[in-house]
Amino acid sequence: MDGLLLVDKPSGWTSFDVVARVRSILRQVKSEKLKAEGKKQLSTLDFQLSTPSPKVKVGHTGTLDPLATGLLVLVIGSYTKRAGEFSKLDKTYEVTMKLGQTSTTGDEEGDKTPVSDIKPSKDAILAAIKRFEGDIMQTPHKFSAIKINGQRAYKLARSGQEVQLEPRKVTIFSMTDVNYSYPEIKFTAEVSSGTYIRSLVEDIGSKLGTGAYMTALRRTRVGTFVLHDALVMDRITAEKLEKARRY
Repeated sequence: MDGLLLVDKPSGWTSFDVVARVRSILRQVKSEKLKAEGKKQLSTLDFQLSTPSPKVKVGHTGTLDPLATGLLVLVIGSYTKRAGEFSKLDKTYEVTMKLGQTSTTGDEEGDKTPVSDIKPSKDAILAAIKRFEGDIMQTPHKFSAIKINGQRAYKLARSGQEVQLEPRKVTIFSMTDVNYSYPEIKFTAEVSSGTYIRSLVEDIGSKLGTGAYMTALRRTRVGTFVLHDALVMDRITAEKLEKARRY
């Protein structure tokens, strides 16, 4: 079993939850095929006793936070060796952010700290956003999945340890479709691989002098793969999964 699978990750699911669910379905598919072949030589009971649960390799090509939704590109079988190739693709996100406060985690989960009740104009919002387009140096959020000495940054941060991450160059190709109704800003961001939207949101809030944190995130594109073609998790069946697998 090899190939790619596009899945629309729901809020509240980790990327690993999605991988585990798909792996479970694929194991069932593979098990049924093995049983069908085994019945030619053994009774069903004998075959079940003599054959271990089939192994199926499934991985993802770029983590989405539990609260985020949208496109997750999964790799199956021999394609797991190519996970790094697909994780380096550019991405598109629909972003919602809230002004006036910061969050310890950069999103809704963290402790909030009021910063300012200033209500920037739409022109000020557009000007601030424009300043971040192009090649920029961005410091990944301390609640990211980046590994530090073998441990995830977010695990260190949650345990109260100091997290130091170095700035890195990323590219913000565009931020469009800006919709502003204080304290909420919505926009679509096309970015390079390695861009942290929570950090981008915090930087925009800092530039505005209001503080900000991300309240919603939906990934709609990874390279040439688009959300429209993805399977919805609560509707996934073995038959749909098999038909949707790409090579």
